[in-house]
Amino acid sequence: MGIEIDLTGRVALVTGGARGLGRVHALTLARAGADVALLDVLDAGEAAEEARSLGRRALALRCDVSDRPGVEAAVAQAVGELGSADILVANAGLLDHLARFESQEPELWERDLRVNLTGAFHCAQAVWPHMIDRRWGRIVATSSVVGTLGGFGQASYAATKAGLLGLTRTLALEGARHGITANAVVPGVIGTDMFGFVAPDKRERMIARTAMRRPGEPQEVANVVCFLCSELASYVTGVGVEVDGGISLFTF
Repeated sequence: MGIEIDLTGRVALVTGGARGLGRVHALTLARAGADVALLDVLDAGEAAEEARSLGRRALALRCDVSDRPGVEAAVAQAVGELGSADILVANAGLLDHLARFESQEPELWERDLRVNLTGAFHCAQAVWPHMIDRRWGRIVATSSVVGTLGGFGQASYAATKAGLLGLTRTLALEGARHGITANAVVPGVIGTDMFGFVAPDKRERMIARTAMRRPGEPQEVANVVCFLCSELASYVTGVGVEVDGGISLFTF
C-alpha cells in the first residue's frame, strides 16, 4: 500500500503561483486536498480555475510580495474567504539578468533582494499569527543550488537564495514551540521558463554537471514540497532538501 498525502481541510498560500514551479506546487497541494490562494503579480486566474476543477476552493490574488501592505491585504483576503492560512509556499522569485559581480547594477541587486528574500519575509510574517493561533503551520521556501554553490554572473540571485536558507532555519527554531515547521527545497536545473532564460551553451554545461544528466521536472520538486507540507513531515524542520539530480555532488 502506498503512502498517501492528505491535506484536506488545509489552506495553502502559494506565491508566484501563476506559472512555473509555483503553479505546479499549488495544483499538487490541491490534488492532495488543500484549498489554495495563488499570489502573483501576474494573473493566476487560469491556475486557480484548474484548482477549482479538482474540487477545491481557490483564489487568484494579484500581489507583489515586495509590497508589505499588498502582502498583508492578500493574506487577509485569503484568510477571510478560505478561513485560515495553514501553509505558505514562499516561491516567488526573479532571475532575469546575468552580470559579473563588478557589473552588477545596484538597482537590480536591491530589487532582487526585495522580491526573492524580503518578499518571503513579508509573507511569513503575515501568516505567522494565524499559524500560531491554530498551533499548526507549514512554511516551505524555494531556494536554489545557486544559493549553496554560487552562480557565475548571479551575485544577487545567489545571495537571496542563500538568505532564504538562513531565514528558513530561524523560522524553524522560533516556530517549533508553536507547531510550525519551516523548510526549504533547493532545486537544481529544473525545466521551467526561468531555466529557459539561461543561454543555451550554459544550459548544456549545467545539465552535463548534473549527475542524472537531465533537467528535473517541476513536478519532482512539487512532490517534495507537498510532503513537507503534510503530517508525514511533522518531525522535519529547518532543513534544505536538495532536489537537484545530483548537481551538488559534482567533483573532479
